Amino acid sequence: MDQTINCDILIVGGGINGAGIARDAAGRGLSVVLCEKDDLASHTSSASTKLIHGGLRYLEQYDFSLVRKALIEREILMRAAPHIIRPLRFVMPHDQGQRPAWMIRAGMFIYDHLARRELLPASEGVNLRTHICGAPLKGNFVKAFAYSDCWVDDARLVVLNAMAAAEQGATVLTRTACQAVTRHADHWRATLRRTPHLSGGNTDRTEAQITVRAKLLINATGPWAASFLHDTVHGRTGKKLRLIKGSHIVVKKLFDHPYAYIFQHPDGRIVFAIPYEHDYTLIGTTDIDYHGDTDKVTIAAEEIDYLCALVNHYFTQSITPADVFWTYSGVRPLVEDDKHDDTESASEITRDYKLALDSDAAPLLTVFGGKITTFRKLAEEAVDLIAPTFRNQHGAWTADACLPGGDIFSDQPNNRGVLEFDHFVHDMQQQYAWLPPALVERYTHAYGTRIKVLLADRFNLGDMGEEICSGLFAAEVSYLMRNEWATSAEDILLRRSKLGLHTKNSNKRLTIWIAENFTTLR
Repeated sequence: MDQTINCDILIVGGGINGAGIARDAAGRGLSVVLCEKDDLASHTSSASTKLIHGGLRYLEQYDFSLVRKALIEREILMRAAPHIIRPLRFVMPHDQGQRPAWMIRAGMFIYDHLARRELLPASEGVNLRTHICGAPLKGNFVKAFAYSDCWVDDARLVVLNAMAAAEQGATVLTRTACQAVTRHADHWRATLRRTPHLSGGNTDRTEAQITVRAKLLINATGPWAASFLHDTVHGRTGKKLRLIKGSHIVVKKLFDHPYAYIFQHPDGRIVFAIPYEHDYTLIGTTDIDYHGDTDKVTIAAEEIDYLCALVNHYFTQSITPADVFWTYSGVRPLVEDDKHDDTESASEITRDYKLALDSDAAPLLTVFGGKITTFRKLAEEAVDLIAPTFRNQHGAWTADACLPGGDIFSDQPNNRGVLEFDHFVHDMQQQYAWLPPALVERYTHAYGTRIKVLLADRFNLGDMGEEICSGLFAAEVSYLMRNEWATSAEDILLRRSKLGLHTKNSNKRLTIWIAENFTTLR
């Protein structure tokens, strides 16, 4: 059935920037519609290296402003979402031919002190002959440096922002493409097309057209920002975007300790090796120019070879492409300015963002670039920029608010949620002692305090419903479909969780199960 929606703001794009802006704007009392043509975080925002970090390597480019901004955000986000963001200690082996050790140490000193740091330890030198991180490395690496940043479940970060936006009154429409927009003096008229996701078992197999009348349009389409302006807004141009593909590989774990590695390769690239999902090591990323279809981004054989060769340069355990268990790739839209040209290395282009406001008629705000660590600040600046359009005087608020499930010990963000998260896990394991402790631990990291919503009115394992695949019960599937816009097996197994990595044929089994039970779940 066709419908019409009137709102203050229409946001196109359900990645981290679109979801973050929706949350901020809705929390200031503005009426918001967010549309995403696929699932939330189904492209670039779920294809990151899973880090909330200041960007140590950006110091080499003297981009102190970006690093400081990211370091400030690192602390804010840790407090807001301690369930999906947690501290991670990195070790950088010192390789022959790199910058002198004293220079790297000086850079880490700056990294430690460029912004106020309350939650993470300072950097230090490491003797790889005696430190646990030296064991998996080749014997020629004897010196290293250790520092701290954070790991994040990037796809869940997007979902939590969308949930927060919806709880503030925003309308979130997934599987809904913006097909056309018409600009008028005081409003935009947009035609959205909702396409049911048939593989998810949706019994409503009819398309629906939605007309949105919005006072302001926000283009948060990421890699599609320029093409959206040209093709949908018709002829508008903006910042020049350079599309860079970053790919990752996942292999069986190469080491059995909680540290991550950062390798400064001789070609100038930075590559991480990170403990991943208990059983694996995540390795990436590459940085190469991309000119293909942004809807179909996959790793190239050359990228796999490159990452395997890098691993073999550092680790005693060698790998080949045959050892790669899983891969993923994403396209990052990086902003080029007049001071740079197309011959510049992809790793040298700024990861900072630009906001472009066009107020010729009904306002149009376009988001160019950005990185996942600074999404909240980007959203805050975006809403500050457009607030005068609505005479909205509600000040910035998200720096002092938890994301859904992040209110571990208080409604307000606090250090305890980060420093004492293990106590919360233990408390939940005691409260839900009828569930396996490892399952409760996964629930606490995925849902935080929303575990109590997931497990409401359930008192024994039988109340969880069928175990569809290992560790995935009907109760969780129902929760994700009711509360987090999940409609397909892929949404659940690869974005809302990573259970698809652990169970063979889980996608097929869950797809069949959803098709048979969809109407009762919704």
